[in-house]
Amino acid sequence: MTTEPESFPRRHARTQRFSLGAPRAFSVAPDGSRVVFLRSASGTDRANKLWVLDVPDGDARSGTAIPPGESRERIAADPGALLGGSSEELSAEERARRERSREGGAGIVGYATDEAVELASFALSGRLFVAELRAGTARELDVPGPVIDPRPSPDGRYVAYVARGGLRVVEAEGGGDVALTEEGSENVTHGLAEFIAAEEMGRSRGFWWSPDSDRLLVSRVDDTPVRRWWISDPAQPGSEPQRVAYPAAGTDNADVRLFVTDLSGARTEVVWDRARYPYLAHVHWSAAGAPLILVQARDQRSQLFLAVDPDSGVTRMVHADEDPHWLDLFPGVPSWSPSGQLVRVADEGGARVLAVGERPLTGPQLHVRAVLDVSDDNVLVSASAGEAAAEPETGEVHVYRVNELGVERVSHEPGVHSAVRSGGVTVLVSHVPDKAGGQVRVLRDGKQVATVASYAEDPGLSPRVRFTQGGARRVPCALLMPREYDGDTPLPVLMDPYGGPHGPRVLAAHNAHLTSQWFADQGFAVVVADGRGTPGRSPAWEKEIDGDFTLSLDDQVDALHDLAKSHPLDLSRVAIRGWSYGGYLAALAVLRRPDVFHAGIAGAPVTDWRLYDTHYTERYLGDPAAAPETYAKSSLVTDEGLSAPAEPHRPLMIVHGTADDNVVFAHALRLSSALLAAGRPHEVLPLSGVTHITPQEQVAENLLLLQVDFLRRSLNLG
Repeated sequence: MTTEPESFPRRHARTQRFSLGAPRAFSVAPDGSRVVFLRSASGTDRANKLWVLDVPDGDARSGTAIPPGESRERIAADPGALLGGSSEELSAEERARRERSREGGAGIVGYATDEAVELASFALSGRLFVAELRAGTARELDVPGPVIDPRPSPDGRYVAYVARGGLRVVEAEGGGDVALTEEGSENVTHGLAEFIAAEEMGRSRGFWWSPDSDRLLVSRVDDTPVRRWWISDPAQPGSEPQRVAYPAAGTDNADVRLFVTDLSGARTEVVWDRARYPYLAHVHWSAAGAPLILVQARDQRSQLFLAVDPDSGVTRMVHADEDPHWLDLFPGVPSWSPSGQLVRVADEGGARVLAVGERPLTGPQLHVRAVLDVSDDNVLVSASAGEAAAEPETGEVHVYRVNELGVERVSHEPGVHSAVRSGGVTVLVSHVPDKAGGQVRVLRDGKQVATVASYAEDPGLSPRVRFTQGGARRVPCALLMPREYDGDTPLPVLMDPYGGPHGPRVLAAHNAHLTSQWFADQGFAVVVADGRGTPGRSPAWEKEIDGDFTLSLDDQVDALHDLAKSHPLDLSRVAIRGWSYGGYLAALAVLRRPDVFHAGIAGAPVTDWRLYDTHYTERYLGDPAAAPETYAKSSLVTDEGLSAPAEPHRPLMIVHGTADDNVVFAHALRLSSALLAAGRPHEVLPLSGVTHITPQEQVAENLLLLQVDFLRRSLNLG
C-alpha cells in the first residue's frame, strides 16, 4: 500500500513556510571563537534549541576555506530536557510579545548574551534559565515569574528580567534576586516595550544595561490614557474577552518615560520634551559614549538624537532631523562608532545614505536599509541598488562594508543577504533564487571557514520566476508561470501583492515565491508588484503615498497592463489576493477598479484606517481630526471607499481571524456591513481563534485550498 504524498499546502503549513529547522538569531563572540544561534531539530519541529558553533581559526593567508566538518556544532540548551518533557505554558504578556514579533516557533524563541558571549539567558514557560556557552551547560535560576526578556549584564555577573510588570535583577550564579522597580500596577509596566514600539518602531525591549554593568536605562509605560478594546472569540461564548489597550489613530498613546536605575533601585528620570517628542524610538548605550536616545514627534516629521547624562538625567541634542513627509526608523541606528561619532541613516540628496559624524559615506548608488555592525575600520550595512545604480538588481539586497575610503560588497551572488559580525568573524546569511532555504556561511577575514547547517525541509517546488519592471514608473515585479506552461496560451492572472510600507515582496529569494508558484501551478500567471510606498529604491518612491494609500492600487494596474504587452496574460480574467495591507489592496482593487479586477481575496484587511494604530497610520495619513478627507479617501467603508459603480459586480472573499489584535476583526465586519448596505454580494470567512498570523496547520492548509476554489468559481475556470 503506497502512501499519498502530502500536498504543498499541508507541508507549507506544517513547516511554517519551510522555516522550521533553519538556523537564526546569530550572535558572534568578540574574540571570533563562537557563533551562537537558534535552530529546531527538524523541518517540522517548532521547538528551538540554543546552539554553539566553535569556529576554526582557518588559514586566512592561504585563502583556503576549511571544510564545514572541521567546525563543531553543539547544543548549549535543549528546552525539552530543561522542562523535563512538560509542555510550555506562556503568560498573556509573552503571547503578546510573540504576536508582535510574528513568532510562530516554540522552545527558545529568543535569548540575550553578555558582552563576551559566554553567558546566555532565556525564558521557558515563564522560568529563567542561563547557559554557559563555553561549557555547554544550562541551568535554571530560581526567581519570581512569569519571566519575560531576561538579559545578562555586559560583565556576565547579573541577569535583569521583567516579572509582573516590574524589573528585577538576579546574580548569574543564583541568589541575590532584587526588585529594581515596583511591580507594575494594572496599567503600568517597567522594562517592557509598549504596543506601538513593538508593533511599529522595531523596539521590542524596554531596558538596557550600562557598559559597566552597574545600572540600567528602564522604560516606564503607563497605558492608562489608551482606549480599551475587547477582543473575544465568538465561537467560545463562555470565555472571557481579552481586554486590549489599543491606540487607534487620533487617540491617546501610552505615556512613556525613561529612568536611569542603579542596582539598589535608586532612579533618575531622563528629561526631554516629551510633550513635543512623545515617541521613544531607539536606545543605545555603549562604551563609546553617553547613552543615546532617539525621540520622535507624534507626526514623525521631526526627531532628536539626544545624549543622556546618566548621573543627572539631563539630555543634550546631538543631531536633529526634519522631513516634510515623515522620518523612517532603521535597524541598528542611531549608535556611536568606537571613536565616538554618531552613526545614522538619513535621507539626503534624494538618496538614503549612511552618515558617520556629519559626513555621508554613501551616495545615490545605494539605498541603505540597516546598519549591521560598526567597527573601528568600517560600518557593515545592508542595502539595495539606489536610483543612480548602473543596474536595477530587482529584488536584491546585499551586504556592504563602508568607510571613508569607499564601499565594498561582501555578498556577491544575486539574492537577499544579511549578516552579523564581531571579532573578525562575519556570519553571512544568504537567500538566493535558485536554492531552497537559506545558506549560512561563517567568514573569518573574508574567507569562508565554516557553514551552519539547515534542517529545514526542501519544498519540493522551485519557483519559475522572472524579475522585471512594469509600467512607466518601473515598478519592480516578479512574474511566475506554471511549471508545465507551454509559453503561448493566455493565462488568467492572479495579482499577489503586499504593496505597502515595510513589506517588499519582490525578493530575489527562492522561498519568498513558493506560495505564488503553487498558485501559478493551479493555472494562473501570478504577478507580484512592489509599487510606490514599498521600500527598496529611494526615499521619494517610499514617500509618494503620503496622504493617499490608493496610489498603491494605481501601480498594480500599471504594472499589470505593461506586463500584458509582452506576456500572454488574459486581462479578461484578473484576480487579486493579499493579506494585511495586501488584503486592503485586494478589496480596494475590486471596489475601485472593477474594470480591471474580476475577483479579490482580502485577508485580514485594514478597511477603516481610523481603527489602525497611531504610529503607523498617522505617519502616512496624518491626524484623522485634522485630515478626515484623507482617511475617507483611503478607506473601504466610506462613501469614497464604495464610490465605484455597483455594476459590474466583482466577487470578494473577506478572510479574518477573530482573535486578531493588530488588524482587529471589526475591520472585516465593518466592510461586510458597508457592502451589505450597498447591496453588494460578498463572502466572509471568519477564522475562529486565529490572530494576525495563522500558525494552525489545518487552518493554514485549508485556507490556501479554499482560495483556489473561490478563484476558480469567480473567474469561471471550471
